[in-house]
Amino acid sequence: MSRANEYHPSLLRGLWALTVRELKKWLNDPVMLLMLVIQPLIWMGLLGKSMNLGAMFSASNLGNIEVPEKIPIPGNYVTPPANGIIYVSGIMVSQIIQQMVSDIGGNVMRNVFGVTDYFSYMSIGMISMIVMTTTMFSGMSIVWDRRLGFLDKVLSTPVPRGAIIFSKVLNATLRAMLQATIILALATIFGLQLSQSFTLLNMFGVYAAIFLLSVGLSSVFLAFSLRSTKLERPMQFVSLITMPLMFASNTLFPITLMPGWLQAVAYVNPLSYMTDALRQLTILTLDVSKLITDFIYLGFFAAVLSSIGIMLSWRYLSK
Repeated sequence: MSRANEYHPSLLRGLWALTVRELKKWLNDPVMLLMLVIQPLIWMGLLGKSMNLGAMFSASNLGNIEVPEKIPIPGNYVTPPANGIIYVSGIMVSQIIQQMVSDIGGNVMRNVFGVTDYFSYMSIGMISMIVMTTTMFSGMSIVWDRRLGFLDKVLSTPVPRGAIIFSKVLNATLRAMLQATIILALATIFGLQLSQSFTLLNMFGVYAAIFLLSVGLSSVFLAFSLRSTKLERPMQFVSLITMPLMFASNTLFPITLMPGWLQAVAYVNPLSYMTDALRQLTILTLDVSKLITDFIYLGFFAAVLSSIGIMLSWRYLSK
């Protein structure tokens, strides 16, 4: 038997070669690198800072408070007058009310969002949105390879079919991790309030959550693009699924305040679990049990969908 017939291609070698090719295409495009910084900057600068929800509960939004000249306030902490009522001037009452509303604003934000600053809440949600959009376009890449003839050349080699799929997945994952790092750095400059439990070791957990979601989502989008020769098909699928994934999750708004039917969707949305894991690791007080639940769900999601991607690659990727 010849040595050629005894050759068994290496999955890791093929995966490495194809992944490097994908990264080179991306890094050699200056427009893509510029968008890497501008896109999250625009979202955080415009949306994050313009939606100053905490300001809605500020004392200035109370307007002119009309109070009587004198207000009876029962009190038992001082010696009351003969009638048992303490009178406080109207001006002082107005100041007390404003202070109470100011305190209520911080409590409402903390109870609803877990933080007193919506910008911090939204900035972490931005990471989830960037991961979602980055993985979505991995399907378009394989369509371009098919149209340009590169996919046929790869299929004529002994490279394992799984390496073709996972090179796209790994490329999207590495890009998402880099963009997440940039978002966190920019958000910190803009005023992101990290929790006291945050350390640099938490970043390993952040990257792990991004990796699991990227593997799962990339596999989904690649599965819909394996046999496609037109860019319109993956683009239509991306347009269809973008809004449900983002708005039926806790990316921009807490799940507990959604309608009941939408909560049911959000609790099975993998984007919700990654976003919650990222917030647990960065801006919220760490809840270990919730974090473990998030990673179990993300791990199951990645394992199932990557397995489906491998099976489809063996079935549909042919010469």
